[in-house]
Amino acid sequence: MEEREHLGSRLGFILLSAGCAIGIGNVWKFPYIVGQNGGALFIAIYLLFLILLGIPVLCMEFSLGRASKKSCTKMYQTLTPRKKGWFWHGKLALAGNFLLMMFYTTVAGWMLKYFVDTAAGQFVHVTSQEVADHFVQMNADPASLILYMGIIVALGFGICAAGLQNGLERMTKVIMTLLLIIMAILAVNSVFLPGAKEGLAFYLLPDISRVQDAGSGKVIVTAMNQAFFTLSLGMGGMAIFGSYIDKEHSLLTESVNVAALDTFVAIVAGMIIIPACFAYQVEVTSGPSLIFLTLPNIFAAMPLGRLWGSLFFLFMTFAAFSTVLGVFENIISSVRDLFPWSRKKTCLICGVLLFFLSIPCALGFNILENVAPLGEGSTIMDLLDTIVSRIILPLGSLLFVLYCTTRIGWGWDAFVQEANTGNGLKVKGWMKNYCRYVLPVCIGAIFICGFFV
Repeated sequence: MEEREHLGSRLGFILLSAGCAIGIGNVWKFPYIVGQNGGALFIAIYLLFLILLGIPVLCMEFSLGRASKKSCTKMYQTLTPRKKGWFWHGKLALAGNFLLMMFYTTVAGWMLKYFVDTAAGQFVHVTSQEVADHFVQMNADPASLILYMGIIVALGFGICAAGLQNGLERMTKVIMTLLLIIMAILAVNSVFLPGAKEGLAFYLLPDISRVQDAGSGKVIVTAMNQAFFTLSLGMGGMAIFGSYIDKEHSLLTESVNVAALDTFVAIVAGMIIIPACFAYQVEVTSGPSLIFLTLPNIFAAMPLGRLWGSLFFLFMTFAAFSTVLGVFENIISSVRDLFPWSRKKTCLICGVLLFFLSIPCALGFNILENVAPLGEGSTIMDLLDTIVSRIILPLGSLLFVLYCTTRIGWGWDAFVQEANTGNGLKVKGWMKNYCRYVLPVCIGAIFICGFFV
């Protein structure tokens, strides 16, 4: 049997895990939901739920991977071979990773195209209507969407094919370093824009009246959802990185480190966008259109806007691509646990398969625009997103929690022994009842709310 691959450094593990979690949800969604839900106080509520919900589940997923040294498709068989009722979840998690990438590669392609178009000067001296038309025209061109989606797929699997350390880990260190540098430059620029002071106050100074205006219940539910989904839990992505690390550090420590880096990127993304919106009198509650319709207008009006816009969409491309690399690695490892293929052969087969599986999503904005699986105005992307985010992620996380805390699965004692191996923060005995009873109820509430909120 081929020896299990491993990462070359702890830094590589943290950057890979955080890179997988850092994605569109952080740098696209976080700023506008902060704007819609009252600013600074929402961030405080979000951080509380991140500690209460996100970190415990992340620690469990890391533990399953490190103890089994397998991907999601084989970890249950390795840890509890006689409890076959759990085995099916590994296959479902693998399917979830494919479903996620079937639409996420198109979104990553959007970011790459907007970087190319901004760097080429296509948003210089344009009107607001021309900015809006650009997004519509991009989605109306199937060849362009498929091309950029294909570039993302080819680059992602090409990097993974070079090996865990020489390809994925090395490139992730470069991408994450550049991402953090670009973020710092963009944040400093936004903070010092004329009129940005009010945006910083909105973003960093708590004001309970803004939360009340947004609706306290809505704010709490939104914060809970964002804290839960930001770490990409429930499909084995974090388990795979856990399977690649040693036992020198406790997994609660590693979970806090990854969550902290993920949160840092989200908060700095807000510092890039929200002060700029205030500086140019743009509503921070613009929603998903903020990235493609609102920000290009801001960059068009900003001194050196072509430079700042290019840097911003390069940052967005890196953020999206870091998630692509992490999920691709999960797919590769899961498939290799099922079939005796080399890494390069697996990358080639999965790359070709995913490319063709992703085409319907790219065509959903043009040739297949009349296909509305969730009702009028919906797209194939909406269907895939709903299946992954509202069903597979929360149910997968719930299964991980039940597996790690009850006798019908791996059990609390086995989980704690693995999680507490190494130096650092330890899972305490008093956490048992919280993780066994409260955490599943919270995740169940998130699952149910996903269909009504």
